[in-house]
Amino acid sequence: MPRVYMDANATTPLLPEVVEAMRPYWMEHFGNASSIHLYGQQAHIGVDRARATLAEFFNCHEAEVVFNSGGTEGDNTAIFGLLRPGDHFITTSIEHSAVIQAANRMAQQGVETTFVAPQPSGLIAPADIQRAMRPETRLISVMLANNETGVLQPVEAIGRMAADAGVFFHIDAVQGAGKVPFDVRRFGCHLLSISAHKMHGPKGVGAMFVRRGTPVESLLVGGSHERRRRAGTENVPGIVGLGKAAELAMHSLEDGTMERVAALRDRLEAGVLALPGTGVNGGGPVARAANTSNIWFDHLEGEALVIALDLKGVAVSGGSACHSGATEPSHVLMAMGVDKARARASLRFSLLKTVTEADVDYVLQVVPEAVEHLRAISPVAAGTAG
Repeated sequence: MPRVYMDANATTPLLPEVVEAMRPYWMEHFGNASSIHLYGQQAHIGVDRARATLAEFFNCHEAEVVFNSGGTEGDNTAIFGLLRPGDHFITTSIEHSAVIQAANRMAQQGVETTFVAPQPSGLIAPADIQRAMRPETRLISVMLANNETGVLQPVEAIGRMAADAGVFFHIDAVQGAGKVPFDVRRFGCHLLSISAHKMHGPKGVGAMFVRRGTPVESLLVGGSHERRRRAGTENVPGIVGLGKAAELAMHSLEDGTMERVAALRDRLEAGVLALPGTGVNGGGPVARAANTSNIWFDHLEGEALVIALDLKGVAVSGGSACHSGATEPSHVLMAMGVDKARARASLRFSLLKTVTEADVDYVLQVVPEAVEHLRAISPVAAGTAG
């Protein structure tokens, strides 16, 4: 039985080139990058090279790249490191839980948050961000690409608003990294977070862009690592792997790879939508990340369909991997105005950049079979048949 992985927004496998780049830093070049002897300097060179690559990836100065443990730490750093009691924070109701839960914790410290709702398409209207601003607004945080629908947010317009108002602007770019061209200067942000494992790099490592002069406090204190902006011995193999993944991601944005992925995503989507009682959450005229499609299947439970497809060798998701096993429907879809039944009946298909025509062919073979079978035995479907 073929096995097809279509849950890339949860995580991605390491590419062979990334493994090879990391390999020497587990064994031969194992030193502490802060040590001044040869072993330490060999490790330090690897970190410096990765930092130069990330600076190119972000379009920033090398001194503005901070390595960390991933997207959650980056999001938390922006919020906990900038906000103080009495400040006002603006974010959206479709953000990752790393932002939403951080905002909820800051509420206990006297920081009020405005959660801006999306339009039914999943798009955040810049005018709604503008209306939420107050004199005490200190930080705006908006994701670049939604992890469940793939909808791309108008971060450039929001960045201009933040600049005009003298407000700090953070972008959670975890799902956009490697899928859309990056340029922190064009985005107009002060901080931006990415995670390696969403772009064919290793788990447990990420990076932040921190614009020079941004007074963000470190979450971790101790040594003077990362110019005192993130204490802790550097994860050298992970950082090297992130650097290589970023290098490969830049190539993929230039060589037509993401256009190929988008074409296969569209073919997959069209094939699934040929089934009755289906539709796209976040489809229509809005721009999306090339690899993501969120599809609803009326008269089904999404969890049952995930299991049925897994038994046929196809891995998909009911939504964010951080909420797998949750009984509540997706907060993203609910914020978009999708009713609970349809939200529970929605699946996310997110394609790897190594996806093939054969992968899509197989998924289009097994999805109709699984849907037909589940609808035939579903009490929900049976209740609507009469």
